[in-house]
Amino acid sequence: MKRQLKISQFFYTIFLLGCLTLVSCSNSVTPTNSQPTITPQQGKAMNTNNQLPRLEGKATVEMLINGGKVLIEVDGNNAPITAGNFVDLVEKGFYNGLKFHRVVKDPQPFVAQGGDPLGNGTGGYRDPKTGQSRNIPLEIKLEGENAPQYNKALGQQAGLPSTKVVLHHVRGAVAMARSQAPDSASSQFYFALSDLTFLDGDYAVFGNVTEGMDVVDKIKQGDKIEVAKVISGQENLKQ
Repeated sequence: MKRQLKISQFFYTIFLLGCLTLVSCSNSVTPTNSQPTITPQQGKAMNTNNQLPRLEGKATVEMLINGGKVLIEVDGNNAPITAGNFVDLVEKGFYNGLKFHRVVKDPQPFVAQGGDPLGNGTGGYRDPKTGQSRNIPLEIKLEGENAPQYNKALGQQAGLPSTKVVLHHVRGAVAMARSQAPDSASSQFYFALSDLTFLDGDYAVFGNVTEGMDVVDKIKQGDKIEVAKVISGQENLKQ
């Protein structure tokens, strides 16, 4: 019986990981052995690190969802590029009106994922002036290190222990979704609806909910971000 339980948990974990990729996925437990479908532009970072927005310090983002307020502390000290990308998109008004296209709560709380302009799990941010996609590198900071590491998974996907990261997937964490390509994150993000430490080191956490987790818990698939704005820390965003 214990062996059967471990096998079930293994396949459920594989399903959950599949639900973080930039492809559509239903809420029902179905096989996820197909590879993510991403375009060449989404599959690689189109900007070098020094061309991307950076957050040097912290900022606070306020989101209105279903009339409720959610406050997010964005951590540029430990994830400067990932945090900078998010704050920059908030400042541009990019997230306003976008829906949560993937919400997984059964059989246990997992994530509420949004930020796709296409609304189907395959889209990301494209610069309206150049038409170029913006992708950011996978950014993970480990305990005891002065700077994050880039471009590679450092957790279970790489067969490595994931307990030494600075920013953990605890309930209320905010992190970037990506495809299997490490540097494919763009605009899609997710709220962790429970502790998801098995994701540590493989997906970039860049902040956490400090107020309004009750609002996050009530998000349903199809709900929209009414408006998102930076209410403090704008001066820490460097272009």
